[in-house]
Amino acid sequence: MTVYLLAGGGTAGHVNPLLALADLIAAREPDAEIVVLGTREGLEARLVPERGYELQTIERLPFPRRPSAYALRFPSRYRRAIREVRGLIRARGVEVVVGFGGYASAPAYRAAAREGVPYVIHEANARPGLANRLGARGTPYVAVTFAGTPIRGARTTGMPLRPEITGLGAPGARGPERRAAAREHFGLDPERRTLLVTGGSLGARAINRGISGSAAEIVASGAQVLHVWGGLTELEDPGVPGYAVIPYCDRMDLAFTACDLAVSRAGSTTVSELSGLGIPAVLVPYGHGNGEQRLNAAGVVAAGGALLVSDAELTPGWVGSVLIPLLGDEARLAGMADRARSAGALDGTERLYDLVREALAADPVQ
Repeated sequence: MTVYLLAGGGTAGHVNPLLALADLIAAREPDAEIVVLGTREGLEARLVPERGYELQTIERLPFPRRPSAYALRFPSRYRRAIREVRGLIRARGVEVVVGFGGYASAPAYRAAAREGVPYVIHEANARPGLANRLGARGTPYVAVTFAGTPIRGARTTGMPLRPEITGLGAPGARGPERRAAAREHFGLDPERRTLLVTGGSLGARAINRGISGSAAEIVASGAQVLHVWGGLTELEDPGVPGYAVIPYCDRMDLAFTACDLAVSRAGSTTVSELSGLGIPAVLVPYGHGNGEQRLNAAGVVAAGGALLVSDAELTPGWVGSVLIPLLGDEARLAGMADRARSAGALDGTERLYDLVREALAADPVQ
């Protein structure tokens, strides 16, 4: 029996690949012990117990970026977090640590190194985060989602994805009958071409307003829309028949099955899911932060499987001149689907698992 410590969290981009790996470990090694390390504030506090895994938490400690009272207290609090993780590793007999970035990962990497336990890093984004960049200095086992990610020792494994998503890559999984049933699930016409609009779990105000403002025109073109509004922006249903608005979607497998084209932010998981499944997309990278979403989208855009559009371009004029014609062009969508699929992969979970097992096999203590 192997004891795994999976560390990471904060956002869905860290939690979902962690859970995907946990699910595969549980399936392949029914006697394995899986412990997840996170914080009380991140999404993992809800999602990990819901999935049936044990969650241990440490203090949320962002790396200080400027002089402050917090920066002065940080070193002692960080050392305490490392001690707590070292105690957890010893108490549970952890044999390998796998980190996905986020606040829990940096102490986990340091604790693993001090306890002589191998650790594996998975970097989801094309621009790596600080915790993973620092952690990569101490391990040869570094996995990345996107080729060319600038992090030491990177091996491209792709993104670990949920089984309900990877299963859509099976022959017939998104065939006509299942597509019709998926559309009916959302109250849509089973035969009508469908646009999926989503800004992720928290929503995206620019996408919401930019697309919903042209709801009548999109529907008048003969298409229909499934718009996942998200949690942090106000709900503004345009009230147009054939334009379905939902605040959240807990069946993204059905949403992906239903759609012919997607408009979405360019988070690493979303880009990986869309490209792996061969879904043509308009990717609208988040305009703030370190620009990682634009880099995440670069591969599939270069392959011709997606368009890259900025927040500012999401105007009624763009919808009328670009989006609506694209949605109605079956041949172009089919070509984009093939090119998206060529830029993606659905076996990221298996490839990361193989790397973890390699780390275990190479460790002389095992």
